[in-house]
Amino acid sequence: MAAKAARYTIIFVPFPAQGHVTPTLRLARTLVDHEDVSVTVAVPDFIRCRMAQLSIPGVALVSIPSGIQDDGNGEPPGPPSFLHALEHYMPAQLEGMLTTERGIVGARRVSCLVVDLLASWAIPVAARLGLPVVGFWVGMSATYRTVAVIPELMDKGLISESGTIVSPDQIDSGHCNIHQNIADLHILPAKLKLRFKDLPWLISSSAVSQKSRLAFWLQTVNRAKTIRSILVNSINGEGGDSELYDPPQGQEILPVGPLLFNDDSKKTTAMWQVDQTCIGWLDKQSVGSVIYVSFGSWAAPMEPEKISGFAHGLEASGRPFLWALKNHPSWRAGLPDRYMEKVACHGKIVSWAPQDDILKHKAVGCYITHCGWNSVLEAVRHGVRMICYPISSDHFINCAYIVHMWEVGIALDSSDQSNVKDCIGRVMEGEEGRHLQQMVNKLRKTITVGEAMCVAKRSLSLFMERIKNNYQMKTSEEIK
Repeated sequence: MAAKAARYTIIFVPFPAQGHVTPTLRLARTLVDHEDVSVTVAVPDFIRCRMAQLSIPGVALVSIPSGIQDDGNGEPPGPPSFLHALEHYMPAQLEGMLTTERGIVGARRVSCLVVDLLASWAIPVAARLGLPVVGFWVGMSATYRTVAVIPELMDKGLISESGTIVSPDQIDSGHCNIHQNIADLHILPAKLKLRFKDLPWLISSSAVSQKSRLAFWLQTVNRAKTIRSILVNSINGEGGDSELYDPPQGQEILPVGPLLFNDDSKKTTAMWQVDQTCIGWLDKQSVGSVIYVSFGSWAAPMEPEKISGFAHGLEASGRPFLWALKNHPSWRAGLPDRYMEKVACHGKIVSWAPQDDILKHKAVGCYITHCGWNSVLEAVRHGVRMICYPISSDHFINCAYIVHMWEVGIALDSSDQSNVKDCIGRVMEGEEGRHLQQMVNKLRKTITVGEAMCVAKRSLSLFMERIKNNYQMKTSEEIK
């Protein structure tokens, strides 16, 4: 007997970066278990071709033509290429796929578009077609609030129209001072110790692209204003008095995090070929002895002198380490001569690692991380202490929560050899290290079996209930 056709079809549109596609696929997989639901994730063709082997039961992964020629260098196209395609080429492609018989869903009704807010280009498409749209924020609620307040920061004179953080002597006495705590804006807890001048993560560090980056965020905020509900891949409450800070007016935040596969349903979503040899290498190390190092796939490569500092610091620590570092000159330029040969007895460097498998390995004792949100959730899920070295984007706010709110890691102030070595010692041994481990174990329970997981399940149930009610309402109107 043929399977019964799904009554509700949900289309996901993620931003085309590893840190966005992965939680989108996890959310899609979670919704598949609901009765009468069909789930499709629509990604640009240059992403789909890199995930050709991906197979998640119940989730269809389809390509949206991007008009971008792949240069065959093994790397996905960079932002200058695909950002233009997202705004000027792909909207018409998505609209056509949603409305033609041979499109994404064929003759099936689209019940809802779930749009990654950084892929806000899809929101006007949904509006033109009269489709319900729900937002998805892959990071913390805290970072969304900070993005949503950019227009207010501009009104207060803290960010100029060209996208620069205004200096103290340029701010009128009646405006906020950039050295004041962000808590004064009532968007983040004072315990985080973040100041207005710590907000450059919103704006590119490059003077050339500051203005375009600001325009991107303003466009995202303006489009997001039309959305009533936003699913957020975060922990309910997030800690401290975070729950006291209201979402933007007219919006509700539904925490659905952490979006992590169970071990029996986890699927690889990497866009690069992972090096599985590191698992065998870890098997040979002592329990809790290994330092895992990774600065993600999306952040720009660090300056050679910083890579050199980490390299010397890891070697000086005398501890085994596993370093995921892209095999590209722009990423490895700072490695000392013959470094991999020198550390071969206790260190291993790979281009791309199966991170979740590494973090759950009993040999791993701590994680030196850029504080990307997916990495943070994976580390906490497996009870791994962190050494934080934020680079860009939301990393700085995530770091503040790790260090000051949850106390599951420490901040690395610089990449100098002595500082790297000292921080590794602090985390791996002594009273401070034991305290960090106790706190990460406590947070792990909260997000895997505790209150956070219960709230996430309730949020997802509410989301599905509204989709079904909206579908039923439209059906009744059509009958009339």
